[in-house]
Amino acid sequence: MLLEKNKITYCTNIHKGESWTAHFTEFKKHVPRIRQQFSPDEYFGLGLRLSAQAARELQDETTFDIFKKWLKENRVYIATMNGFPYGEFHNTAVKDKVHFPDWTSEDRVAYTQALFQILTKLSSQNTEAGISTSPLSYRHWYEGNEYEKMMEAATSNIIQIADYLYLLDKKEDKTFHLDIEPEPDGVLETAEEFIEWYVNILLPKGIKFFHEKHGLKAEAVESILKKHIRICYDICHIAVGFENQSHTLKKLRKYGIQVGKVQVSAALKIQLKKHSADKRKKIKSTLEKFNEPVYLHQVIAMLESGELKRYKDLPDALPDIEREEHQEWRSHFHIPIFTEKAGDLESTQSEILDLLELHKNQAVSTLFEVETYTWEVLPKDMQQPIEDSIVREMQWLKSKLS
Repeated sequence: MLLEKNKITYCTNIHKGESWTAHFTEFKKHVPRIRQQFSPDEYFGLGLRLSAQAARELQDETTFDIFKKWLKENRVYIATMNGFPYGEFHNTAVKDKVHFPDWTSEDRVAYTQALFQILTKLSSQNTEAGISTSPLSYRHWYEGNEYEKMMEAATSNIIQIADYLYLLDKKEDKTFHLDIEPEPDGVLETAEEFIEWYVNILLPKGIKFFHEKHGLKAEAVESILKKHIRICYDICHIAVGFENQSHTLKKLRKYGIQVGKVQVSAALKIQLKKHSADKRKKIKSTLEKFNEPVYLHQVIAMLESGELKRYKDLPDALPDIEREEHQEWRSHFHIPIFTEKAGDLESTQSEILDLLELHKNQAVSTLFEVETYTWEVLPKDMQQPIEDSIVREMQWLKSKLS
């Protein structure tokens, strides 16, 4: 959906499946109905997620032609892609495996290149589009010297993709970018960490690589890297880390780092400072309904001192809910963006509204992708028919952007 310069879409990681057949079955079932409700008179830009298996299977010429024809018949185009989850993303214990294989692996490089090959064949000339990806790895997999080795290998592989996109741009006249998504417990957990890595590690290493391979000067290389390596700005993740969005966006602009896309999502929020010990026990009982076995739901607690305390998953945090110094919790559990409150619990919807207000004053991105993928694991009283839920989220976003 195009609203002046703002494109609104949703990410198909919401739909289950790992094989191409499973993916396509879900697309055919849901996407035309969603487009008809949300964008009946216009082409609809879809946020496409393909597993590694589905990406391999879609390379088959006949299979690809069928998909391309289906897109045209249903007035759908691919606005962006999600290359973060490599394998199965539903109905199994994903947890930290969502980062596997990480950016130290050639499998991750090959998968990402395969997605760009598909995007190339689906795009017209002068296209600009991106693929979001993991924040290098899961930070708790590495310690000491192994952490340094991981950072070196992962950064080298990101530069390999930048080189791939640089050559593709020259050949195809299409501006594609890799959008790295900071996430709780990722190696690049916050936007601040992403910027520090980008400026102090990626740029120097990339300048050396491009100079040695292509004979380019530092200024030209910096321009190439900033064109092809961007940040995927997930509002849920920014909110969970209690990051100041105005400060973050100013710092991104200061260094000329572009936002590839904004993923519009909300986290679970619990304002504990106003609750008694007995009330906290009741809230604890409510939160236990959100403890499910598929995804990690990291918790970051704001303490009375202003310090942040991090927990790897919701069950790790629950025993501390009665501690008086805990003022507010935010959990990496995607809540429908149209939900402000759910009983004693809240969402970080206000962070979405803050970002949109900042965007009105100075554009953050042209692409806003709704990414609430937790419908099947939400407590039963919050679950709604998937198509109605997706359309309601996009309509809510459309109303706020308008």
